[in-house]
Amino acid sequence: MRYTDENMEQSILILGRQPALGIAEAESLFGAAQVQPISEHAALVSLPHADVHFARLGGSIKLCKLLTILDTTNWGQIERYLVKVSPEHASYLPEGKVQIGISAYGFSESTPRILATGLSIKKALRKVGKSVRLTPNQEPALNSAQVLHNHLTGPTGWELVIIKDDSNEAGKTIIAQTVNVQDIDGYTLRDRGRPKRDARVGMLPPKLAQIITNLAVADAKPSAKTTILDPFCGTGVVLQEAMLMGYSVYGTDLENRMIDYSKANLEWLPTEFKLTNTSFSLDQGDATSFAWQPAPDVVACETYLGKPFTSTPDGATLAQTTTDCNLIIKKFLRNIANQTKPGTRFCIAIPAWQIRAGEFKHLPLIDSLEDLGYNRVSFEHAKSEDLLYYREDQIVARELVVLTRK
Repeated sequence: MRYTDENMEQSILILGRQPALGIAEAESLFGAAQVQPISEHAALVSLPHADVHFARLGGSIKLCKLLTILDTTNWGQIERYLVKVSPEHASYLPEGKVQIGISAYGFSESTPRILATGLSIKKALRKVGKSVRLTPNQEPALNSAQVLHNHLTGPTGWELVIIKDDSNEAGKTIIAQTVNVQDIDGYTLRDRGRPKRDARVGMLPPKLAQIITNLAVADAKPSAKTTILDPFCGTGVVLQEAMLMGYSVYGTDLENRMIDYSKANLEWLPTEFKLTNTSFSLDQGDATSFAWQPAPDVVACETYLGKPFTSTPDGATLAQTTTDCNLIIKKFLRNIANQTKPGTRFCIAIPAWQIRAGEFKHLPLIDSLEDLGYNRVSFEHAKSEDLLYYREDQIVARELVVLTRK
């Protein structure tokens, strides 16, 4: 299962909990022509894995190198193939105990059946003299923590990723090997380990801040010459993720306290993560009326989300909250439209309310973006209405809206 010439330029992204966000993020960075969804769980990227800056991707949980494609989705045939070729593949690994694991996506096979395949591969490797440890499956696919803690991306690590390809009618299976996985400890540090946090203003997850930033910049090659503005910066989560990517950042917020919090967090970041680019600017200001100097190159932010709800609000309360949010965000978009050049790209997270399972109430301004001076960006591989970040039990969702200034 070594690389063939045909597969040299192809990688696989295993998508996160809300796949549309990961697909749109990849399409923004690499271009629609380079990205092909292959299942609900995965996308093929026509780049070598070394050219995919995985650490900046918030919407994908694993990066894999494509090994081969099988003309079958029959699990028994897949298992026989893997047992046959695994000893040869293992011969290229360094000396030492081989750590292996199996993750299956899109198959109906049970977890015990997938684990049995792993045991068969382990047996085949031991027959050729390899010392092997198999990471046991608790579900069909191993999670990020299992991959990290069992060193499956290390020199003697080997997570085989088996994906049912739903993008064609021929019935194919993609075999890949994980080369990188989401840094869950890094995310935790950037979330809970920062000097300043404030649950009252909402807790923007760092991985969502990455997605917002990537949808806004639409460029896989960061530059400190590009300044990203967050006009609702809060405690600075979007700013910190953009800085980690290599951009210069500029944040404003209505509250001086939030500016102080952002300053403390952004001063902490370079030391903790050994950054060389530490350029940031902060100002106190109301996003509905502030004049930003200089004008930003890109705008990425989470706007005003309104009241937090732990249960579905009554109709009058929801109507008033919708009106309040719509007014503030509309005034912001009108204000900044007069200060940005045509073509300036935005990604703003705005509220949407889950009124029933999977059914959302959206802001009215969604239907008047052109009147406000913007074009909404459409994606080839993801629907705009699917760009929602939420948990199943969550009332207030973040709707990611990608715009360009007309």
